[in-house]
Amino acid sequence: MKEQIANPMRVIIYGEYFLPIVGGVQSAMHLLAKGLMQLDSSLPGNQPSVEVTVVTPTQAQGWDDAGQVYRVIRRPSLWRLMKLLRGADLVHIAGPCLWPTILSKLFGKRVVIEHHGYQSVCPNGLLFEEPSRTVCPGYFIKRKYGECIRCSAATMSLMSAIRSVLLTFPRLWLSKRVSANITISDHVAGRLNLPRSRTIYYGIEDVAIATANARLPVPLEIAYVGRLVVEKGPAVLLQAARLLRDSGLSFRLTFVGDGPERENLAQLTGKLNLNDLVTFTGDLRGRILDDALERVNIMAMPSLCEETAGLAAIEQMMRGKTVVVSDIGGLGEVVGNAGMKFTPGDAMGLARCIRTIVDDRALAARLGSAARDRALQLFRQESMARAHLALYREASSGA
Repeated sequence: MKEQIANPMRVIIYGEYFLPIVGGVQSAMHLLAKGLMQLDSSLPGNQPSVEVTVVTPTQAQGWDDAGQVYRVIRRPSLWRLMKLLRGADLVHIAGPCLWPTILSKLFGKRVVIEHHGYQSVCPNGLLFEEPSRTVCPGYFIKRKYGECIRCSAATMSLMSAIRSVLLTFPRLWLSKRVSANITISDHVAGRLNLPRSRTIYYGIEDVAIATANARLPVPLEIAYVGRLVVEKGPAVLLQAARLLRDSGLSFRLTFVGDGPERENLAQLTGKLNLNDLVTFTGDLRGRILDDALERVNIMAMPSLCEETAGLAAIEQMMRGKTVVVSDIGGLGEVVGNAGMKFTPGDAMGLARCIRTIVDDRALAARLGSAARDRALQLFRQESMARAHLALYREASSGA
């Protein structure tokens, strides 16, 4: 009798924003979809165990969808979106997006929400209070909705702020009723406190690295990689750079990335008389990014907000780089003891960490090696994909 071959699980991964838009969520979606499709098949005949389709409103703008191992559907009509969702065995949603979640639930589908931010408990999704630019104490969960409106109104119109707060209610309600919630760090799990939650760390592709060198070059190469936004703390790094320069350290500082704060940061660079030491490259990708980071000795991530995980830190840890980060949120969690940490917003503390590395020639090599080991242990793409697939199977079986 011929052995019956099971059909692969049909998974929709839906995200409001996707590549080529630059961001951690978009990169994570791509790495997950690719990783799932590349898993060793456990089915007879080498048939894939999962079939992944990424669905997004984001336009391709030159991104090579055809070159991916997974299928990409962009800007589907409502009718096509409904058809795609109805044909899926499971729907994975990147963040608590309302309409895909509602439609999937109406069709009786198993739904998994992966929380890359705090949108289910915070109108701005960052737990970052405006205009004070401090960590939010959790006004929405504490039912202090007036404070949420005041915070949101600092960056948008009053009506938009009210709408933003109102939309948080259905996001939280739906998140409590899906088959599973995935959090990308234990810190996020604690902040959201949602039922049926499981932490699955980001996983990235391994990269070949050069042998670590304990002798730091002159000038030292320091880099920041990420969006240029207030909550990421790039201004703190500039303040630390001024302190390092005044202490006599020879270094170069490179900001890799772009964002709304770029002009303000350029102006601050001039005010601090750092123009001859600081470079802004804009967004870099692929081999150009790899080449730019090859000569970097220290990666600095001076976030002011509670980072959910810090994909940029994970990427540099996999490269064996020495990382210096704010000890906050999921960022401090993923780095663990494999990097140096300082109090968020403390420019002097950041400068002190960098100076400590410079004064101890072997420390950079030890930290780089520890970062690489930690990344290989916790943040591999295959491990992430297998953990997701195991959760999908549990959710599909009702376990």
